[in-house]
Amino acid sequence: MTPGLARRLASMAYEAFLVFAVAFFAAWLFFFASGGRDATRGFLRVELQAFVVVVLGAYFIWCWLRGGQTLAMRAWRIRLVDVTPRKALLRFLLALVLLPVSILWALVDRDRQFLHDRLAGTRLIDARPTTS
Repeated sequence: MTPGLARRLASMAYEAFLVFAVAFFAAWLFFFASGGRDATRGFLRVELQAFVVVVLGAYFIWCWLRGGQTLAMRAWRIRLVDVTPRKALLRFLLALVLLPVSILWALVDRDRQFLHDRLAGTRLIDARPTTS
């Protein structure tokens, strides 16, 4: 069963805090690796942005492949299923580009899945224990 949209959005809000921390750490590493040069303009800025995206991609893909959950998804008991390394990379890239549209898509999708999940061939499921 697909978790409700409100629960998935709450998980995404929590994830935003974690993403900020991961991106901050990546920028800090980049700053020291570049000798403390100013990376707010020019090609160094593009390199910094690319590095942060690669680090975030590694974080998400590693979490999804390791157990189908990031820390935020674990807290909200949401799991990604039907994931392979190729699908995880595709899901990350699609979410990176389509996230706002993807959220709106979930309002009209027959299974209430995000667009990036639909296109990548993955699904989010409710990971709460079932009571029998």
